[in-house]
Amino acid sequence: MFYYVTKDGQMGVCSEVKGESEFIHTSPGCGGLIQAFPPAHYMVCDVIKGGKVSPTSPIKFHSFNQTPVHYPYQGCCYVTGDNNDVIKKNIRTLMTNAVEKRLMSYRRVGSLLSGGLDSSLVAAITAQKLRERGVEQPIQTFSIGVESSPDVIAARKVGVGNTPGYCCNMRHMGVHYDNEQLYLQVAEHIKSEHHEVTFSPQEGIRALEETIFALESYDVTTVRASIPMYFNHHSTQPSMYLISRYISENTDTIVIMSGEGADELAQGYIYFHKQPSPQEGDIESKRLLTDLYLFDVLRTDRSTAAHGLEVRAPFLDHAFVSYFLSLPASKRMPQNGVEKHLLRSSFDGTNLIPTEILWRRKEAFSDGVTSKKRSWFEILQEHIDSRISDEQLDKARENYPFHTPRTKEALFYRRTFESKFGSKLSKLIPYQWLPRWTGSDDPSAR
Repeated sequence: MFYYVTKDGQMGVCSEVKGESEFIHTSPGCGGLIQAFPPAHYMVCDVIKGGKVSPTSPIKFHSFNQTPVHYPYQGCCYVTGDNNDVIKKNIRTLMTNAVEKRLMSYRRVGSLLSGGLDSSLVAAITAQKLRERGVEQPIQTFSIGVESSPDVIAARKVGVGNTPGYCCNMRHMGVHYDNEQLYLQVAEHIKSEHHEVTFSPQEGIRALEETIFALESYDVTTVRASIPMYFNHHSTQPSMYLISRYISENTDTIVIMSGEGADELAQGYIYFHKQPSPQEGDIESKRLLTDLYLFDVLRTDRSTAAHGLEVRAPFLDHAFVSYFLSLPASKRMPQNGVEKHLLRSSFDGTNLIPTEILWRRKEAFSDGVTSKKRSWFEILQEHIDSRISDEQLDKARENYPFHTPRTKEALFYRRTFESKFGSKLSKLIPYQWLPRWTGSDDPSAR
C-alpha cells in the first residue's frame, strides 16, 4: 500500500503507485511524497477544518522477531531446549504448522515449485497435509523456466507421478505437449499435478520495459526475477505475468503457496558464506526481512494478485520467524559450505522431498530458470550493452545523484522507470540491493 500526505492536509492511499502518480506530478503541494506504508504499523488521522487530515507518522506495533501475542492460541506446541535434536524437531513442527494453518480455503490450493529447497518443502508439506485431510485431488504445482534449465529439471524430480489420472502440462508459445512426453521425466515423490511454463530469452527481453511498469520498481534483482513471468503474446494486448496468467486461465487453483522469505530468514543467499561473523550474518538477515516488502514480496504480490490469485508464504509465519531468529546466530549461518544448513538438516531423513533436492545448492532465480551455459542475467546484460553506451554510464552520477546506477543494466532499468513514473518517485526504492561482503556491483544472489 502506498500513501502520501501534502502540506495542506490532502491525503491519498492506493495499492499501486499508478493510482497516485498523476496527482503527485500535477499538485505542487505533494512534492513527491509517495511512500510505501510499512508492515506492522498503523496510522491515526484527525480530520481538521475544511475536511483536511492531520495524520501521525506510522506507528509500529509489532516486530518480526517478537513472539506474536496470539502464539499461545495457535494449537502448536514445541519442546523447550537448545540441543540440536530439539531445535530441528521444533523447526519441523513450526514449519508444518505454518503450512497447515494456511490451507484454510474454500478454493483449491496449489504451490509454486522451482525445484529448490524452499518451494519443494512447502509443496511437499502442503501435499502431505491435504492428503491427511482426505482431499482426493492432487495438489497442483507450477514451475517456470527455459527448457532444460536447472529449475525445470529439479521440479520434475519433485513434482509429478505417472499414476493414472495425474496429468502434467507444458506451455510454450501456446503449444500444449502430450502427457506421455512428460511421464518419463517426472518423479512421483509428492504426487502433484505439475504444470511447466517455459519461455524463450527473446520473449523475456521483449517484455523488459512493460515488466518495470507493472512492478513500479527499478531494483535490479526484482526486475530480473520478474521478467520470466511476464510476456507479450499479442501486440494489441497488454503483457501479463505468464505463470500467474496461466494458473488463472488454465486451472481451478486460487490459493498459491510460496517459498518466499526462506532465503532472508535462513541465510540462503550465497554471499552469506562470506559473513565476517555470526553476529554480522544475523544483522544482515534481519535487515533483509525488514525490507522484504519492498523487494521480493512486492514482486510476488504484484504477479499473483493481478490475476485474482492469493499467495501465502509459510516461511514468513510469525511463530516460525520469531522462533528461528531466537536461535543462536552461529547455528543459523552456513555450515560446511552449505547455505540454509539448519533448515536442510532439520528435514534430513524425513523423506519429505528427495535427498538431492534437500541438499541442492542455491541457484539465483535468474540462473535457475535458464541453462548453465548462459544465465538469465547474462542474457539481459548482453542485450542492454547494445542499448546503453559507456559515455551514458559515465554520466550516471551527474544525471542520477540519488541511487547512482553502477552498471549499464541498472541504468537501463532506472531510465525506463523514470520515463514512466518520473524522477520524483525514484526514492520509493530506499537503497540499491547489493550482496554484502563481496565488493561486487552486481546484485546477483551468488
